[in-house]
Order: sequence, then structure tokens, then C-alpha cells
Amino acid sequence: MTTAHDYSEGIDPERALKYAIQHHSGDRTEIVEGVITNVTPSWDHERAAKLVRRQIQDRVDALGCVEGSGHLDLPLSSNWYVPDIAVVPDRLARVGAALLPDQTLLIVEVTSKSNAETDRVVKRKRYAEYGAPLYLLVDRMQETVTLFAGPGRLGDTTVDGPHPFGTPVRLPEPFGIDLDTSGL
Repeated sequence: MTTAHDYSEGIDPERALKYAIQHHSGDRTEIVEGVITNVTPSWDHERAAKLVRRQIQDRVDALGCVEGSGHLDLPLSSNWYVPDIAVVPDRLARVGAALLPDQTLLIVEVTSKSNAETDRVVKRKRYAEYGAPLYLLVDRMQETVTLFAGPGRLGDTTVDGPHPFGTPVRLPEPFGIDLDTSGL
């Protein structure tokens, strides 16, 4: 007598889902609280991210880091993020695998109409919970910039902002630069 085999034995659903996302067709795909989301930034969204990248580039290079939008894993959760910008040490970027938020120096998310609440609430909470030292939220819907720092399980202990576009925002050490938000 043949019995059906339960193939789910020994399979970790979180790991299987994240494996599938990593080996997807190459577009930017995230998992946010268990929901698979294709990230397709608009040109105005990309423009805002580029303006931030240009301002931090020299400092990123001086720190021996790389900035980009590589994968960030949030282990033991159903989250797999692709931030608009993450600054990571060059030695970690060479590994080729997903990194953890606490391995970054800075994470930047730029809101779009489709993801503004996710960036404002869900990612803010998760980045803090997973130890991202600095989270910069460029909120294009509200035309503000907010810097979150001092991560912990209950959220960030320091919130600088929201500042209206046009207000310089200080990125603390190791950056030690003022971000010009007037063109965002």
C-alpha cells in the first residue's frame, strides 16, 4: 500500500520563501510582513534617492563602505527588504549574501504612494528591532525627512524630525554631514 509522503517535514517555510525571493527573476522583490511585494520605483522616487546618494557618496567612500539597494534579511520573521539605500562596510558587501539591518551604517527609504505607510510604520519598527543604527525616512507624500536612531526592540530612542523639505538634516557620526533636503 502506497501512502502519500508529507514533503513539508523538515522544510522551514521562512527559509523556503526567502530562497524563492532571492532566486526570483531579478527584479526588486520584498517580503513585508509575509506579503510578497514587487518594488518598482518611479522616476521621481529614483531621483530623490539619487540626491541622497550624491550627498553621502564621498563620506561613504572615506568610511570604506558601499551604498546600494541590496537585500536585507530579518531572521525569524517573514520579512526580506530591499531598501532604497543601505550603507554597508565594503568587506560585508563582498560576501554576496543578504545582510542584516544591524550590519548597516545607514538605511534610507523614500516613500511612494504605494508604500508610504509601510516605510513610516512597519519598516521603521522592524529596522529598529533588528538594530539598524540609522534609518532616514524621506517622506515624499508629507514632504519631510526624519532620522531615527538608537534602535531597540521597542523602537528607536532618538527621532530627529520630521523636518520639512528644505531643512538641513544632520547625519551623525560616522557620517558627520548635513544633508541638503531642498531638492528632494
